[in-house]
Amino acid sequence: MKDIIIKKFAEVFGDAEGAEAFFAPGRVNLIGEHTDYNGGHVFPCALTIGTYAVARKREDNKLRFYSMNFERLGIIESSLDNLEPDKEAGWTNYPKGVIWAFGEKGYKINCGFDILLNGNIPNGSGLSSSASVEVVTGYILSEMLGLGVSNQELALIGQFSENNFNGVNCGIMDQFAIAMGKKDNAIFLDTSDLSFEYAPIKLDGAKIVISCSNKKRGLGDSKYNERRTECEEALKAIQSGMGINSLGDLDEEQFEQVKSVIKDEDQRKRAKHAVYENQRTIKAVSALKNNDIELFGKLMNESHVSLRDDYEVTGEELDTLVEEAWKVDGVIGSRMTGAGFGGCTVSIVKDEAVGTFIENVGKAYKDRIGYAADFYVVEIGSGPCRL
Repeated sequence: MKDIIIKKFAEVFGDAEGAEAFFAPGRVNLIGEHTDYNGGHVFPCALTIGTYAVARKREDNKLRFYSMNFERLGIIESSLDNLEPDKEAGWTNYPKGVIWAFGEKGYKINCGFDILLNGNIPNGSGLSSSASVEVVTGYILSEMLGLGVSNQELALIGQFSENNFNGVNCGIMDQFAIAMGKKDNAIFLDTSDLSFEYAPIKLDGAKIVISCSNKKRGLGDSKYNERRTECEEALKAIQSGMGINSLGDLDEEQFEQVKSVIKDEDQRKRAKHAVYENQRTIKAVSALKNNDIELFGKLMNESHVSLRDDYEVTGEELDTLVEEAWKVDGVIGSRMTGAGFGGCTVSIVKDEAVGTFIENVGKAYKDRIGYAADFYVVEIGSGPCRL
């Protein structure tokens, strides 16, 4: 891939002298959905698919961006002197937001850049193409300007830029999983204080299969921010009679005792999901440590039901993929992953069932939804790197 992107960079920008190549992965969350902004635990891993980039410093303040995924858009120009979100700027608002955020955090960006990107994460899939772009941009700035920014700080800067430049009220999970990824490990992250541990994923005789619904969604214009607000309102109601910092502070029993103070039924359901999903995630990681992959799969299934019924973020496409997956012998667990409203599901499937899974789920999905889903058998990869 490195040779392909450097050759394309030379084609687009005239030559490739002084250009350097980088990579940041995408991520999938195995369990722990919509808990990251509720002070709960998440359990994501980085993937071997992601965003490739070639970058070169300029001697002026110009920023020139080109994406091999959106070639028809050509070069999109901007400047360090004009770092503001702009609808016309399209996808470049993500790297621009990171450059802006570096400045906001006190880092000196003293030159412009030519940057070419090529992602092999399906766009709008929920595998965090935007966070992957943010992390690779931050990594480029840190490496090429000698800023020495830690990977954990890159994650925080990426989240800050998405919240404050792009207006998506996302939690820390996506950027953290991508920046801190470790091969063959998922990250058990407590989002309340960013303490984490790596947990080896030993799927003897099974594979992780991503099913992409191909229903496009944009986080900013989805109901993502609405769900976050509903959780905040539910938390306020509980805090009126109990000293907690986040919904992640409660276990199931405590929630059942205090839930009646949340008068709005929707808010109560959202809070229930946040609390129960956090506890499911803790139990799932414990199951994995005990090599109980069957229990891990059962908790994945329960997670989907909660996201469907209490959090209401699945929709017909994701429900079809999961319900058809559950019918296949050899499927250990299956659930939607990511923000929802389209995007992907993640399934753990026994090796001998992978072919049947793709065939059966694919056929049922196309028959019911009217267009095809895509399937990816994925491996767990590492964080950002220079190629």
